[in-house]
Amino acid sequence: MLTAAVRDLHVAYPSQYTTDVRTSADDLWLNNPHITPLNEHDADVSVIDMHYPLIHQSNQRPYHFLHGYVQYLEQQLGLSIPVTQFKGDIHLSTEEKQSALPWKEIKSPYWIVMAGGKYDFTAKWWNPEFYQQVVDHFAGRLQFVQCGQADHWHPPLKNVVNLIGKTDIRQFLKLIYHADGILCPVTFAMHAAAAVETPPGKPRNRACVVIAGGREPPQWEAYPHHRFLSTNGALTCCSNGGCWKSRCQKVGDGDDKDRRNLCEQPVAVNETLSIPRCMHLISPKEVIHNLELYYEGGALSYQNQQTIPRRIRVEMANRLQIQIPANGSSRTC
Repeated sequence: MLTAAVRDLHVAYPSQYTTDVRTSADDLWLNNPHITPLNEHDADVSVIDMHYPLIHQSNQRPYHFLHGYVQYLEQQLGLSIPVTQFKGDIHLSTEEKQSALPWKEIKSPYWIVMAGGKYDFTAKWWNPEFYQQVVDHFAGRLQFVQCGQADHWHPPLKNVVNLIGKTDIRQFLKLIYHADGILCPVTFAMHAAAAVETPPGKPRNRACVVIAGGREPPQWEAYPHHRFLSTNGALTCCSNGGCWKSRCQKVGDGDDKDRRNLCEQPVAVNETLSIPRCMHLISPKEVIHNLELYYEGGALSYQNQQTIPRRIRVEMANRLQIQIPANGSSRTC
């Protein structure tokens, strides 16, 4: 989301700012033309600790997450910064787009599936058996590549290419670049599905089926070309926007989330797992139908086989810094 704010600052005020960033995901900023290395300790560099307080009004106001950082930056700089594109701003190098995937078992067309999530937000989890039913339904027509961080909760699925814990950020973005679509909850992969461009000859917008439930209000998270499966309004706990609960399944890590802000309507799917009722109400049949819509509508084709080159280069390369010279003639961020 911060990449969009930096992009739109430069669109609104070309050549007036120079920007650098410090974030927990520096690799997202590789190849970004709006980033120039700055020394945050220089006298003419201003550092802004970025936030998105707009999220606290997300159930009441008609804004997307993209507006969060932008509006905060507007307030800090006293400027108007229009949001120009309905997506983040991710840049792949020519080599990243043209070089091969290192996993020879991956064939096109394929979908990425994120059948799990982080332990701090277990209220986003869907039943892994439901994910398996979706994968099995498309056997022989679509290949699924399961991704996720090794230290997060990602129960391995059958009949998929298992890349859990086997990709860094740049490899994952490259994998998204070649993917026909992504099946996931509300997570990084969903935002990247919109932000990463698609290859020549493929649809302009990447397919994505999002199993969202009722935790977040749809307008805050959804992208217009995604199939966003929301249950907001159908349950008393999310009848006026998202519930914003953190956990359903307790983790036992000592975090206060295990005691407060718990899902109000948990459903025990087995002896060891509970998921929110808002997620449980989304059936595998509904997910299958929404995935198939991309093919029935003609945006995608099961026969759209492509040859993906077979080598890759991995590159590693985020706080927003503002440099404002004393004479005010030009500005750097």
